Amino acid sequence: MRTRAYFLFLAITSCLLIWYYINQLVDRSTRTQDMSGRLILAGGVTKFKDNDSIPALQNLMATRTEISLVVVACNERHNEALNMLKSAIMFNHNRTPLRFVVIAEEKLKINFMEKLNDWQQLTDRVFTYEIHSLTFPRANKNEWRKLFKPCAAQRLFLPSLLSHLDAVLYIDSDTIFLSSVQEIWNLFRQFNASQFAGMAPEHEDKNAGWYNRFARHPYYGDLGVNSGVMLMNLTRMRQFSWQDHILPIYREYRLRLVWGDQDILNVLFHYHPDRLYVFPCEWNYRADHCMYMTVCDAPDGVKIIHGNRGYFHKQAQPIFNLIYTTIEEYTFGTDVYKNVIRTIEESLMLPSHSNCDKLLDKFLYDPRKHFKKKPIDGMT
Repeated sequence: MRTRAYFLFLAITSCLLIWYYINQLVDRSTRTQDMSGRLILAGGVTKFKDNDSIPALQNLMATRTEISLVVVACNERHNEALNMLKSAIMFNHNRTPLRFVVIAEEKLKINFMEKLNDWQQLTDRVFTYEIHSLTFPRANKNEWRKLFKPCAAQRLFLPSLLSHLDAVLYIDSDTIFLSSVQEIWNLFRQFNASQFAGMAPEHEDKNAGWYNRFARHPYYGDLGVNSGVMLMNLTRMRQFSWQDHILPIYREYRLRLVWGDQDILNVLFHYHPDRLYVFPCEWNYRADHCMYMTVCDAPDGVKIIHGNRGYFHKQAQPIFNLIYTTIEEYTFGTDVYKNVIRTIEESLMLPSHSNCDKLLDKFLYDPRKHFKKKPIDGMT
């Protein structure tokens, strides 16, 4: 009898110890995640996210694919890149999970972290982010870094740098979303079995085209393509041995490259046109499309506006500067219709000599559709 009681005591004690040990592990794990709030990825990349919202985010991920958006930033491009990411959050009306992949100079990393952490607090953690250091091939490293604009050539090495990702949307820092990122991401479904990249034409009119008039190297199609917005199936690009094709092109044509990495892409897709999907100009809308005459129909509105050649920061085409500054001044949580759409509309009420300004309805097509005017109290 005494022996049976002894073994019963041991069994109860063992169960209590196991229960205590399990609870301690769970509690310790929770405390560790709450204190750090980050995961360290391969290569020293830091990915921050809110652990309190993991269940909600996982529920979203179960029904919608996470979208990876890549931007590269050096020097003064820091503010532009942040404004672009801000617009992606603002117009993410269907709250698709976003992953921002920022590749930046060391001196800019802290600024990105601070701002993105603040935005996570204000937007219910609809996005996560990771920050990478600039990475170029050791051979000709300085040449790659300075090719065309600082760091712009980094996009050529995304397949090897982002080995943990299957596909990304690369977008220049001087761009602004006017539609949901989900819309352009859906274009991946239009790729055939051989295509691994998507870009828009460089121009729509042969009389004004740059490549057909001035290029001293091969280029894609009749008018070339613009690399400011680029869908990239990284898995297929790695299978293609992407970097083994890029480096010889640079060696052969480097003295004839005017637009740097964009020219390299044009040469590659000249020889491999079956690898490229060409999407419409409204996904990479530039002042060239409207400053002289309208050459981009954009029947469903402008989706992404590209302020290349500094159009976001000068008054040559006021609507470009106005859209940029209005989004820059917007505060998360406030009324988008009132503080963005109406501000732009009211600022362009006076007659303008700019052909681009006359296309206001094209620029606001998507924002108006998803952010309706709120009725005044007491009125319907």
